[in-house]
Amino acid sequence: MLLEEFSFSRDAVINPDMVTTPVADFPAVTISCFSKTLFDSALSQFEPKLLVELRSAVGRNPVYEVCYQGQRFALFQSYVGEPSCVGQYEDLIAIGSRQLILLGNCGVLDRSIEDCGIIIPTLALRDEGTSYHYAPPSDRIAVNRKYRKEFQDVLRQFGYPFVEGTTWTTDAPYRETREKVARRRAQGAICVEMECAGMQALCDFRNTGFFQFFYAGDNLDHSTWQPRSFSGDVRLDDKTKIMFLAFELGLKIMQAGE
Repeated sequence: MLLEEFSFSRDAVINPDMVTTPVADFPAVTISCFSKTLFDSALSQFEPKLLVELRSAVGRNPVYEVCYQGQRFALFQSYVGEPSCVGQYEDLIAIGSRQLILLGNCGVLDRSIEDCGIIIPTLALRDEGTSYHYAPPSDRIAVNRKYRKEFQDVLRQFGYPFVEGTTWTTDAPYRETREKVARRRAQGAICVEMECAGMQALCDFRNTGFFQFFYAGDNLDHSTWQPRSFSGDVRLDDKTKIMFLAFELGLKIMQAGE
């Protein structure tokens, strides 16, 4: 199979440093989310300074410097979908990012997980393609091996319950059939999303720090699909507060000198 043709070579025909320019004194921690509505809500809490623009065929994506609790952070909106998300962050690593905290939305495969409940993935099922270009073939990849305890401390400090478990990373959301949902649940998955496996594989491959967590959105553990807070503007205040938990984790990472 083509996806089994993994190469350990760090040198490709086109490398990110061929199409980017490093930014001096890039902030120690980068924060990102996928929702445009959530990103704009978080950005409005700051006086942002433009650091750099990521460029692609779909246009320019600004990366900002923001100050939280006296510390500098980079803040940008990630593209939805693993190939675009990974490719964009490849550029940002070449520009200077070394630690990424990524907040995503996910569908739940366990109806007991509350709407907007926080999920910390520990494993990702690799039902996609991008991760196989960054890590040898396997069904699973370990996720969030670092900073899990630090983030648990943040959640307890601010009174947020959470669950941990396996996520199902897919690149075909309209092919989440009932049979596949049942199989993934049998394999231990409690949620489904589109980027985690590939982003972990990328950051492992590039030896950069990575932590991802989710807020629960739609429910697939029902006879019919339940959108719940699937739409970006539903429970936006709650989601914005969850976004700032990423900054609190970033402070702990900085304090540890990472």
